[in-house]
Amino acid sequence: MHRSHLWLLACSLVASQAAVAQDMSSESVFRQDERLASDRPEAWAMNYFAASSLMTAFGETPALRPGQWQAAVELGQIPRLSEEQQRVGFDAVKREDLNKSPVFGRLRMTLGLPAGWIAELGYTPPLAIDGVRPRELIAVAVGHRLIERGAYTLSARAFGQHGGAQGDITCPADLAGVEDSERNPYGCQAASDDRVTLDYYGADLVSGWNAGRWHWHADVGIARTETAVQVDALTFDFRDRSRLVARDVLPFVAIGTGRDVGAHWRIGMELLHVPLTVRRGPGAARESDPLTSLRVQVRYRAD
Repeated sequence: MHRSHLWLLACSLVASQAAVAQDMSSESVFRQDERLASDRPEAWAMNYFAASSLMTAFGETPALRPGQWQAAVELGQIPRLSEEQQRVGFDAVKREDLNKSPVFGRLRMTLGLPAGWIAELGYTPPLAIDGVRPRELIAVAVGHRLIERGAYTLSARAFGQHGGAQGDITCPADLAGVEDSERNPYGCQAASDDRVTLDYYGADLVSGWNAGRWHWHADVGIARTETAVQVDALTFDFRDRSRLVARDVLPFVAIGTGRDVGAHWRIGMELLHVPLTVRRGPGAARESDPLTSLRVQVRYRAD
């Protein structure tokens, strides 16, 4: 039976017994775990937000002495999703509250290692935006220049991320307790406390061109995503604790430029494109619905 049908059947069974007195300590729990196909709408949504957090190189791999460091602050656009794009729950039946934050932010530290290697550490502070807060979202990377010919460089990196976000996605706070069945058709009784895992690992090649104060780069790579959603929502007097898991491989490309400002600072920007596909409902044709995100970065380099 289709998952949305199972869910609605469970709702009906619970609603039909609403007149039966129950001890609140014995709260009914509904759970149906799923391993999703990569083109399911729920998997597309998880990949969309994992892609928005990709730790791209954001410029040529720097030539740093062992112990030399640089620090950066970066912001990436998360394009606003339409009503149709947000309808991802139960295989494109239920609308989820996905337009939470318009940007993804990260602090980044880069450290020079022996033999020309560099190590990077990225961290997203746990700042809550519209009910959603990052949870221990940490990214790391190591890289090395493969070719240096005049102003041109070619570098290779390996990178990964662990962590996620937590908030009211399946049952937004503004619907909690609303009795209007048209506004609140799934009976949300409280703001949900859903947890989204945005893990990935991958590798990329970065071409850089140094034109004086201006620096140009192109980044081509691939990332293996390991995403999941742990639902925690109180609906129709029972708690939904379903867990959805998805795996995919995402190619990506980024192009950008940066300009040196003084001896230590650089301001940069890049355009990230991640191809994604989705089937919006059972039997629907697969369609392209990629992420395209504009990013900016301010970087400081120590002597």
